[in-house]
Amino acid sequence: MALLEVRDLEAQYGWTKVLHGLSFAVEEGGITTILGANGAGKTTTLRAVCGMVKTRGEVRFDGRAIAGRATEDLVRLGIAHVPEGRGTFVNLTVEENLRLGAYARAGRGSLADDLQAAYRYFPVLAERKRQLAGTLSGGEQQMLAVARGLMLRPKLLLLDEPSLGLAPLVVREIFRIVRTINQEQRVSVLLVEQNAAMALRLADRAYLMETGRMVMSGSASELREHDTVRRAYLGY
Repeated sequence: MALLEVRDLEAQYGWTKVLHGLSFAVEEGGITTILGANGAGKTTTLRAVCGMVKTRGEVRFDGRAIAGRATEDLVRLGIAHVPEGRGTFVNLTVEENLRLGAYARAGRGSLADDLQAAYRYFPVLAERKRQLAGTLSGGEQQMLAVARGLMLRPKLLLLDEPSLGLAPLVVREIFRIVRTINQEQRVSVLLVEQNAAMALRLADRAYLMETGRMVMSGSASELREHDTVRRAYLGY
């Protein structure tokens, strides 16, 4: 069953149309990736789902229409967006950043339990919990951004280019943790990513995007074996 369904989605900045009738879905409990070159419209797609840009088309989350809803309403429904560039509050400590992540969620629950879960997934954050976020390495800041998204107790986690600027070893570790979170907490994931090889290993379903249009879709294994994807994005 689809948790997120998008049909004929268009988006524009000013007079410039960026998305041209996208249709895609994220299955409940699944990991879906949208691949594409820089400038294909991947980031705009996540921003459109979150109500951060002007859109037309149908967006349904958990069975209800959400197109046109305010971004803060979508946060309360259980959509967590981890933007490109991490968006950490550099002058706050690691733990203060995590506590802020829980601020907008609908159900309060136990903040202490959620902090412990975040530290279990990302032990390095536990070691650095009193450190200012701005003093963390790039990889640690990315981990903090994902952990802060989890503090929302989301049903859907939107990840925008989590590998950007990070060493392959760090990326592998972050992707491994995302898979563990997906399996243990049944959090669905929509990942937009330029690193096609890593994304296709993590995801179960994949879409390929070019200049604001979906040009291919299928299981991650199908796209991994497709000649066009292999030549253009996997390099063999």
